[in-house]
Amino acid sequence: MIDKVRVRLYETEDKYWGELVNLGVNRVHIGEEWLRRYERLLAGGIWAAVDLEYDPMLTDARGAIRPFVIRQVRPIQLAGVGLDEVREKRAMLSRDEWRDLILRSVGLEPAALTERMKMLYLLRLVPFVERNYNLVELGPRNTGKSYVYRELSPYSILVSGGEATVASLFVHLGTGRIGMVGMWDVVAFDEVAGLRRLKDATAIQILKDYMEAGSFSRGRDEIQANASMVFVGNLNVDVDTAVRTSHLFTPFPKEMQDLALLDRIHAYLPGWELPKMHSQFIGRNYGFVVDYLAEIFRGLRELPVAHLLDKHFRPGASLNRRDEKAVRRTVSGLVKLLHPDEQVSRGELEEYLVLAMEVRRRVKEQLKRMGGIEFWDTHFSYVDVDSGAEKAVGVPEQRAVGLIPTDLLPSGVVFSASADPTSGKTGIFRLEVAAVKGGTGYAVTGSSGRTVREAARTAYDYLRTHWHELAVEKPLDGHQLNIQVVDLQRAEGLTPSSMAFAVAVVSAMLDRPVAGGTVVLGDITVGGATLAVTGFPDCLQAVAEQGARRALIPIENAGELPSLPQEILSKLDVAFYKDPKDAVLKALGL
Repeated sequence: MIDKVRVRLYETEDKYWGELVNLGVNRVHIGEEWLRRYERLLAGGIWAAVDLEYDPMLTDARGAIRPFVIRQVRPIQLAGVGLDEVREKRAMLSRDEWRDLILRSVGLEPAALTERMKMLYLLRLVPFVERNYNLVELGPRNTGKSYVYRELSPYSILVSGGEATVASLFVHLGTGRIGMVGMWDVVAFDEVAGLRRLKDATAIQILKDYMEAGSFSRGRDEIQANASMVFVGNLNVDVDTAVRTSHLFTPFPKEMQDLALLDRIHAYLPGWELPKMHSQFIGRNYGFVVDYLAEIFRGLRELPVAHLLDKHFRPGASLNRRDEKAVRRTVSGLVKLLHPDEQVSRGELEEYLVLAMEVRRRVKEQLKRMGGIEFWDTHFSYVDVDSGAEKAVGVPEQRAVGLIPTDLLPSGVVFSASADPTSGKTGIFRLEVAAVKGGTGYAVTGSSGRTVREAARTAYDYLRTHWHELAVEKPLDGHQLNIQVVDLQRAEGLTPSSMAFAVAVVSAMLDRPVAGGTVVLGDITVGGATLAVTGFPDCLQAVAEQGARRALIPIENAGELPSLPQEILSKLDVAFYKDPKDAVLKALGL
């Protein structure tokens, strides 16, 4: 019979039992010689032609009759494919014809896809042809993110996030058995939000080691493996909103939002650019039989093609060693998929290089948002070896409008920012103050944490005792101040500056707006002393990215300015203030 066969060890009986999945029969006798020959029987199972024997005298340890015995297992898959034939036939097709054939072979209809979509779908296939390749794809539901890893190859496995453990992935310390990374070419995690068992420090460290070097230490030995890692999941927020207010790794569990771990990802595929699956996108023409295609992909893992890039291009100076490695692997994978004969033109190489830099830069842009100044340099470029010309590569979604508008603001509105120097976490805040005649005091709404209330209280107490110095005709005590704090990036634990509160109040009382694109940083004391901005580099980077054009900063931070990257300083007009009155005058253009 033909069925899917899988085997598990029943430790209480110290015996391996087989299961015929579709027949619905478990506890089938099977000899251990088949497990040694086909290890994947123990890791999800394999489809096979099976010879069964029926013996009603056979029982299990409890005496229950277990009459079925597997006598022969013949896996249903090709023994191998010679790449010489593939190279020969590839030369008979153009690049676009070969690409369409590959896409049809995975069930897609290329006639319904744009050029951009075709290349993104191909990017999903790079883990099949490139060893130790780390890919992330996050996007809307029903775009087929997990389909190829479940259906395309007998050498890939799709793992539910909740089922992944260190023992199942790497090695079981009790039995010494190597886990999935040693048995499969591609290990894909479905729904990254559910990776519950890979969140402890030990698991994160093993993942880091493996994603960096293709090896891991467990027990006394270091073990090598070649499996590529793919993380897929749903992104449940609008991309433009996520880019402006947080980052694009939010679906990962918080414990896995480790900067060093995420920096090992070679490519971030923008799943939001791919359409939901409808009948028009389903292939209507012939392609390769899936097991034949899988054998081609497996053979291509051994093909070295990364050197082809060096003939024409080199990476720009801003790319570090890890960036270069990621870009090279992506280019290598695309060349293997589209040019198994290694006949690739200069223009085609440049196209693959631009895409490879984009998907790696997307990773770095998120790290910059999460880690601050440590990852400030996300300028990706490449140099044409022949002409010496350098070209920059951007990320489409980064062109979205920032949180800080450059248009003239209403009176009483001020933007501020703060940072945690330990974690590099930053927050952007919008303060809105309305002065209502006939009352007194103030009320804070929107974000009412203790530190926010303290910053507002400090600013109000300073203004009450120094109001006469600011030459504002309206009496402060004759107005009720309604202060709303808008946390634009949901930065829990961070607080807008007390100086920004003071500027917003004076702006509302004078009915004079702050210039668009202005951000006020720094704190004050009740007596009027100014305090330096903590996490100054991260603060300045954050506001520059979000559209700020001018930053008001206490003079105490002047010494830190020369150490900041020129790329950040070129975006901002930095103005220093020596006391609160000076800050108010400069903010309001008085």
